[in-house]
Amino acid sequence: MSARVGLGLLISGMVALAAWLAVGALGASAAPGPTGAAAMPVHADVVAGAGVSGTAPGAAADAAATASDGSDAATSTTTGAAAAGTASGSAPLAGGPATTAPSALPAEASVSAPWAAAVAQATGIPLRAVIGYAGAALALQQEQPGCGVGWNTLAALGFVESGHGTHGGASIRADGTVSPSILGPALDGGLYAAVSDTDAGALDADPSGDRAVGPMQFIPSTWKQWGADGSGDGVADPQQIDDASLAAARYLCHYGALGDPTVWRTAVFAYNHVDSYVDLVATTANGYAAAASVVPTGAGNG
Repeated sequence: MSARVGLGLLISGMVALAAWLAVGALGASAAPGPTGAAAMPVHADVVAGAGVSGTAPGAAADAAATASDGSDAATSTTTGAAAAGTASGSAPLAGGPATTAPSALPAEASVSAPWAAAVAQATGIPLRAVIGYAGAALALQQEQPGCGVGWNTLAALGFVESGHGTHGGASIRADGTVSPSILGPALDGGLYAAVSDTDAGALDADPSGDRAVGPMQFIPSTWKQWGADGSGDGVADPQQIDDASLAAARYLCHYGALGDPTVWRTAVFAYNHVDSYVDLVATTANGYAAAASVVPTGAGNG
């Protein structure tokens, strides 16, 4: 399992004990969507690089549904604004295959450079992050064509988790690595549920307990299970945007076809067990899809 950390998403009391069973968040400044409000379906195409075999443009469609009611109530705070959420009942991760296998093509080779530059300009997402998110979505089109994970869903997660790798003054370098490394707060049973050390501090520099790491905020035990090589350098690094995005995409796709609104919400809910978080991701993903809709698909053939 993984753990969610929230600097901008503070989860109270008993809910926190359940929330940190799934992957970890630093949280970026953004206003959450209203819990229970219907979110428009998200349809965001990824444009493959020109001349790249097997990665033709496809409609990787994600959908967000109206929040479902459940028995556990949660209250979270994002950027100081209270947002009441109702925790939907979703099955815990049943256990996916541990993998560091690279995608069919490294992200930088699979994504159209003109398209990525145009999307970055339209959305305000850093260019190198767009490449990471889009490369992971293209990889999943090949690996699991029935999943339909969209680059914009991954981008929304990346924004909420770490501001696209900019938390704490960090930035994404040309090679996709985040510098300085992004580490979540200690999961020591204080503000956040306690998570015992699983990596002797190898990934999170903390041998006393685990911390969420990298732009997509995986805790070490989850990275051990889902860590991926999206950059094609033979290393699965949670502090590298291509690797972290591919791991997040595979984690989400483990839940099924994301074109189904219920499955989409279940998968994102598994990333953080709070409905207001799912609403925030949906709102952000929809915003990115709308902003990028002005980018012509012909930008991939230049």
